[in-house]
Amino acid sequence: MTAGSTPAATTVVRRRESALVVLCFVQFMLILDDNVVSVALPSMRDDLGFDAPGLAWVVNAYFLAFGGLLLLFGRMADLLGRRRVFLTGVALFGAASLVCGLAQEPWQLVAGRFVQGAGAAMASPAALALITLLFPGTEERARAFGIWGGIAALGGTMGLVISGALTGLASWRWIFLINLPVAAAALALLPRLVPESRSPHAARLDVPGAVLGTGALVSLVYGLLQAGESGWRDTAAVAPMALAVLLAVAFLAVEARTREPLVPLSFLSFRFRAVANGGTLLFSAAMYAMAFLLMVHLQTVLGYRPLTAGLAYLPYGVGILAGMWLSSRAVARLGTRPTLVISFLLSAAGLLLLSGVTPSDGYVSGVLPGMLVTSLGCGVSLPALTVAALTGTTKEDAGLGSAVLSSVQQVGGAVGVAVLVALASHRSDDLAVRHDPPHAATEGFSLALTAAAALLVLGAVLIAALLGQAHRPARTLGSGEAPAIQESRT
Repeated sequence: MTAGSTPAATTVVRRRESALVVLCFVQFMLILDDNVVSVALPSMRDDLGFDAPGLAWVVNAYFLAFGGLLLLFGRMADLLGRRRVFLTGVALFGAASLVCGLAQEPWQLVAGRFVQGAGAAMASPAALALITLLFPGTEERARAFGIWGGIAALGGTMGLVISGALTGLASWRWIFLINLPVAAAALALLPRLVPESRSPHAARLDVPGAVLGTGALVSLVYGLLQAGESGWRDTAAVAPMALAVLLAVAFLAVEARTREPLVPLSFLSFRFRAVANGGTLLFSAAMYAMAFLLMVHLQTVLGYRPLTAGLAYLPYGVGILAGMWLSSRAVARLGTRPTLVISFLLSAAGLLLLSGVTPSDGYVSGVLPGMLVTSLGCGVSLPALTVAALTGTTKEDAGLGSAVLSSVQQVGGAVGVAVLVALASHRSDDLAVRHDPPHAATEGFSLALTAAAALLVLGAVLIAALLGQAHRPARTLGSGEAPAIQESRT
């Protein structure tokens, strides 16, 4: 604030900041539920009588709905109103959380998880679009995305800790019931803080594009989940991914001929965003796989109990917060491209440090250094990637841009876990016949993290070579519309 600020301007700033807090808390809740069930799965199995395949769908149902429906609901937010879609998604998520917390049969819990994922797919891109429009300036948007990205990363980190604590001290049902106060607060507060916004140009939803695009994403996510469970050669994995390719080709053909497409091809071909989304795909693949592999390694090789392993992850959150603090400052001073290249290489160095952890290493001397370096790079990368991926979005397509980014994150994570976990397992199985199990598992873990580091180095090279200056043809803005970002530093 400056000395000349008026009371009205002060009120607007306070409302924006309060809205950001509410939106970040909701995102924390949504990301938390990505992995909050992991530690509680054995308790759910014992209480509800799950078999092994059914238990896997407590996790998969959420990912399938969340990853598959993002694009559809992101575009609906632009057309129907971002606040409306966000609040509907939060209400749906809260109701589904109650169903999960009170479930008495396996099918009730799986159905509740699917509806949770659908609610998250509505709320997440709409929330990110609202932040994009609330903070139109380059520096203030970078700061807002820094907070957003940091809170989201903390949600992923804290899920394991919260799940272990609630399951051990109370009941697994509370990992769902704790969502209700957050959902209720968001439903009560956000309508007072954020005005409705939608595309200023009236348009109808592209139904053929919506069906084909959603079908392609659902098929792809389902195929990747199956590949992670049964391998890449299994028909249950190959068939859905082949169907996804066919549906994607049909989707592009339909979008090229439709007057009001779900995803204009010009939106996808905007180079700055395209490169940023490509970097996000590689980044998500590496980081999701690292989180999965490290948690397994801590418990199976280093002998940590589930809650201890969750607590061991807490410094990762500290590194995320430090990186988040640095990110907006780095983008403002250096520009998006140098910030991303440095942060990708920093995270790659951290992964290489983690890949060298042996069964005899202690936590402080072995695990902690690589975890801190990786998390610092991750904290810098996430906000900068979000800024780049949403560069040039306006009131017409902010929801679409947010949905594309979120879809890329989900698909990248699923690909990374499926490919790199399979790589680690294959390496460990090959060595198990002539080495002890801890050594074999460590070699598989090391190979997979080295491959993850290579993905980040590849991402840094692509960003350095292709992420140029962001320009977009000027057009007349509607009344009150925020200008598109013009990234001036490269």
